[in-house]
Amino acid sequence: MNDQIKIKVQDLIGSPLCISTEDGQKIFSKVEYFMKDGKQVTVSFENVTMLISLFLNVVIGQLYGSLSEDVIQDQLRVEGLSSNDMELLKCVVENAKKYYSNKKSYDDAWLEEDNNEE
Repeated sequence: MNDQIKIKVQDLIGSPLCISTEDGQKIFSKVEYFMKDGKQVTVSFENVTMLISLFLNVVIGQLYGSLSEDVIQDQLRVEGLSSNDMELLKCVVENAKKYYSNKKSYDDAWLEEDNNEE
């Protein structure tokens, strides 16, 4: 049995543009499924021409809500990102770790802010 999976983002979403949450959710669902099954997962951004933080939040950041940081570090690899996109990914990961380590406080603060605007 092969415990290594490579997910080619462009092939799965059918576009070199990584800009929609729907496309990001497709990738996330596959990554999460395989990682929960104990597989090593490589997410390849080869041939991607546009990538936004929202997409990375859905694909990678969301993993911190369902898997431990240790599992993510052990089982997830990302390839094919430019140095600028790697910096973006680092920010996404740091923000996800902060958010999921204290999700209730962040959600409560967001709700309070949202209610104050009404």
